Amino acid sequence: MTFVVPTLISAFGAGSFLSLLSVVNPPATLPMYLALSQGMDPRARKRLARRACLYCFYIMVVSLFAGGLVLQAFGISYGALRVAGGIVVAILGHSLMYDKTGSGPSSMPDTGARPVSNAGFFPLAMPGITGPGTIAVVIGISTEVREVGAFSHQLLAYAITVVAMFLVCVVEWLLLRSAPRVSDRLGPAGIEVMTRLSGFLLICVGVQFVASGVRTLITGG
Repeated sequence: MTFVVPTLISAFGAGSFLSLLSVVNPPATLPMYLALSQGMDPRARKRLARRACLYCFYIMVVSLFAGGLVLQAFGISYGALRVAGGIVVAILGHSLMYDKTGSGPSSMPDTGARPVSNAGFFPLAMPGITGPGTIAVVIGISTEVREVGAFSHQLLAYAITVVAMFLVCVVEWLLLRSAPRVSDRLGPAGIEVMTRLSGFLLICVGVQFVASGVRTLITGG
């Protein structure tokens, strides 16, 4: 057990934290948060950030413990999950590039009219921060946990993974709280560039997910 604990911390602690942090990509969520929070007072902005990160944590925890069961219940393969997730991510990226959901001035009245509680879950938490790609990564981690072996080791791996997910959400929360200062430094033009660039990158990520999912489906995954 003494030797197992450091191994589990390395694999499911550091490994899960880095993997989830990469797929969540906190800087890419700043344009959406700034668009949704424009016109809010500082307290409302902080509440929106806090709620969004709490929702993200709940989504990841549910995906960790029940995601695989849901996929099995509906007969959904990991390949199909990647393809569907890629399509959703690409559509989100397209909306950031071309639709009136970005940070452009014409979109702000519609954004401000949304209830803060709803905006914290959709579209900020899901699929803005914890999208299909994040859910797929969490489900993949859960399959690795079930292969650890002893039940006590599995429980420890689950606990370490939950801590890693919580830390990712803390990083996201800290970044969102600093978003207004980032916005002030970049200015409207800088935010506009970030939004369009993030949209393009999301389209690329979505295409990559689709390609990966197609390969998995072809090989029978």
